[in-house]
Amino acid sequence: MNLDDLKIYKKLDNGQVGESIELLPDQINQVLQEARLIKIPKEYSKVNQVIVAGMGGSNLGTGIIKSVFSDKLKVPVTILAGYQVPDSVDKDALFIISSYSGNTEEPLSVYKEAKKRGAKILGITSDSKKNKLANLMLKDDIPGYLFKPEFNVSNQPRMGLGYGVFGIAVLLAKTGLFVIKPKEIEDVIASLKIWEQKIKPGMKKNNNSAKRMAIELYGQQPVIIGAEFLLGNLRVLRNQFCENSKNFATYLTLPELNHYALESLGNPKSNKKNLTFIFFSSDLYHSRIQKRLILTKQVVKKNKIKVLEYKLTGKTKLEQSFEMLQFGSWVTYYLAMLNNVNPSKIPWVDWFKKELK
Repeated sequence: MNLDDLKIYKKLDNGQVGESIELLPDQINQVLQEARLIKIPKEYSKVNQVIVAGMGGSNLGTGIIKSVFSDKLKVPVTILAGYQVPDSVDKDALFIISSYSGNTEEPLSVYKEAKKRGAKILGITSDSKKNKLANLMLKDDIPGYLFKPEFNVSNQPRMGLGYGVFGIAVLLAKTGLFVIKPKEIEDVIASLKIWEQKIKPGMKKNNNSAKRMAIELYGQQPVIIGAEFLLGNLRVLRNQFCENSKNFATYLTLPELNHYALESLGNPKSNKKNLTFIFFSSDLYHSRIQKRLILTKQVVKKNKIKVLEYKLTGKTKLEQSFEMLQFGSWVTYYLAMLNNVNPSKIPWVDWFKKELK
């Protein structure tokens, strides 16, 4: 499969996933422009925790917010990916229901219980037809953010993270739970447009680091390694390998992996043939994390397992988070081409939802 042949993208990507990746800066800019229209009641600032109920692509944005802004968020933020409301949820909790489609079973199922306990409820969803959450927000006068996903033409939640990340960020900022300046967002948009030129399909593989990494990963099981402010990105990239590339992947986190995973590399013996470790390095990591990353790479190499590394260059944690998001999205997209699969379709997920009903 020749990744420099633009015909393969037209053949396999009839769901326009590649176009959604290119439109990531436009998604962010849309949220930035619409932020002034979002109104949140003053009493929503008087909370001691935030619970975000969402599944799959609808909770990935919250994971990035938790990681990147962990030192700025004034209260704990928890992702609820299931059917049970935590016992701690009461009138002092901010409960955000997040569903890109508006029809996700799990977050909709906890609404009544959260309301019963007197939690302050917000919603975030796309403004589309037959959207249960959007209808619920209108019926029960639930504040939040309804967005038209005009810049996510694939209509896949995992490819609409400009909305997912900054939609949640704006809701939290409007409640006064943390501060994000428009200039920070504008800088991310500008950087993404510059980085895009080097890794989009029209750039030949010899000068395209995303294509070269995808080629290295073909036929392999990726193990993604990162730390601290990139923990949310690890979840995103795992998701996109699994659903875009139809390629199993997992992730490990520093420093935790140093306390258990190093002894597992030798077995099964097929590890050295099947696994590829991808290290995302950053000068913004704690100095001890940077040292651990270097030593961990050495251990993996000594076990004869392939190692790849990508050095992030953004000036801030937020910029590096979106640098990794953009780069990883293109890598998984190119790996989908190599695997000869449509990056938009998720047939097993669709089958599962149908059977579950």
